[in-house]
Amino acid sequence: MADTLTLTMVPGRLAICRLAAGDPIPAQAVLGNFFSVTRTVEELSIVCPEALAPAGSQVEGGWRALKVAGPLDFALTGILAGLSGALAGAGISLFAISTYDTDYVLVRATDLDGAIAALKAAGYGVESESSAIIET
Repeated sequence: MADTLTLTMVPGRLAICRLAAGDPIPAQAVLGNFFSVTRTVEELSIVCPEALAPAGSQVEGGWRALKVAGPLDFALTGILAGLSGALAGAGISLFAISTYDTDYVLVRATDLDGAIAALKAAGYGVESESSAIIET
């Protein structure tokens, strides 16, 4: 599958934020062109541009995103397994986000060059930044 998948770098640095499960979704966190909000009974997690990270939240900044070219058919299997395996083999941790159309793999900005090298070595295509998603 690796030889058929291409990833595109999403411009800008992202933050992964944690708030209490009952907290409201902070308005500034959803102002950017790329954000993800997940609420569970244990927490409220938000991925947003670093500059929009909500005050008072637990913040892990300095992440970059790679978007899998999509849309992806729901019948496809092993996409994240292949990506995570290539990155794990290089000792690079990831944070994954899936949408209806595709998957995003976030890696620490300090690991971006190594992540790109590992993905290319595993047969994935990696393109320069996408103009579709712009950091606010």
